[in-house]
Amino acid sequence: MDHITFLVAVVIVTALAFDFTNGFHDTANAMATSIATGALKPRTAVLISGVLNIGGAFLSTEVAKTISGGIVDDTLVTPGMIFAGLVGAILWNLLTWLLGLPSSSSHTLFGGLIGAVWVGAGEHGVHVDKVVEKVLIPAVASPIVAGVAALLATYLAYKITARARQDSVTKGFRLGQIASASLVSLAHGTNDAQKTMGVITLTLISAGALGHDAGPPVWVIASAGLAIGLGTYLGGWRIIRTMGKGLTDIQSPQGFAAEAAATTVILTSAHLGFALSTTQVCSGGILGAGLGRRLAEVRWGTAGRMVIAWLVTLPAAALVGGVSASVVKHGGTFGTVVIALCAAAVTAFIVLASRRNPVRADNVNDAHEVTVRAALPTTVGTVA
Repeated sequence: MDHITFLVAVVIVTALAFDFTNGFHDTANAMATSIATGALKPRTAVLISGVLNIGGAFLSTEVAKTISGGIVDDTLVTPGMIFAGLVGAILWNLLTWLLGLPSSSSHTLFGGLIGAVWVGAGEHGVHVDKVVEKVLIPAVASPIVAGVAALLATYLAYKITARARQDSVTKGFRLGQIASASLVSLAHGTNDAQKTMGVITLTLISAGALGHDAGPPVWVIASAGLAIGLGTYLGGWRIIRTMGKGLTDIQSPQGFAAEAAATTVILTSAHLGFALSTTQVCSGGILGAGLGRRLAEVRWGTAGRMVIAWLVTLPAAALVGGVSASVVKHGGTFGTVVIALCAAAVTAFIVLASRRNPVRADNVNDAHEVTVRAALPTTVGTVA
């Protein structure tokens, strides 16, 4: 415990804060379609999702090892760099949550960490080949694979049940959605909680508390699982509305197909150590399910804004992480305090802005739009 300095403790707490934002930012991944189709009541859905997120955190540590010893050189990383990277990740998560955009929490973390290490240790501190292999290629491939799988599954579901009674089909697939959404939650905990485990493990390695190439200790696994589970239970209602209502009008067969496809892709990737974005996988599954139903409306404007957010996420978080790392590097403890205060101020502003037009469990299915009122600065807009 002698290695756990004040700065290391601050970084661990900040990492768990990111994990918490990851939970409520990504609740939609598992439960948006089940809530939209009425398979689960909103509060019941987020409770199930939160509990299974915690359980999923204990299933694997392969992704955590990718983060702690794969994309950056752990011999060059310092706790200050990790803190700066986490600040970039948290702020981008909160901004996209305010706008109701289901961007990638995973890529905010990767971007923030890459930007901070690049500035703090130089370009040789980032393993570019591993970033391409473990992050960028899965980012492109995974939503396409999930989308195609969901499209085919949706087509088959409607084809097979074409002559069955509609009420029986709806009831059957809603029951199936309870199981498929639960599996997505379990997979989300397996994949996303590991990213925070990896960051905390990287911090402990950089501080000398763990040896190089060490895996996450049990207390790290438990705390990361609990943080993401609590965040999930809060319910990221703004993003749930966008994913459940904003991309397409989801029916229960589509919801089941999208969730089943997403679960398969996420669990397979977690086993292989690919740190993919569950948001992109689930969004791809929903779009594929929309295309798989004849005459279904797919809102391409919303999909286009989501793709833009995906493209911007990693470099935007990297920029904030890099700027923060520069301040921490040159300002020492004072710089760290300045960055922490600035992050707290921006967080408070975003939380207050969200209260102008709140999205809650009782109105999450009312419309497919998430609006930030015009009284805010013009840089904050409307997501359809």
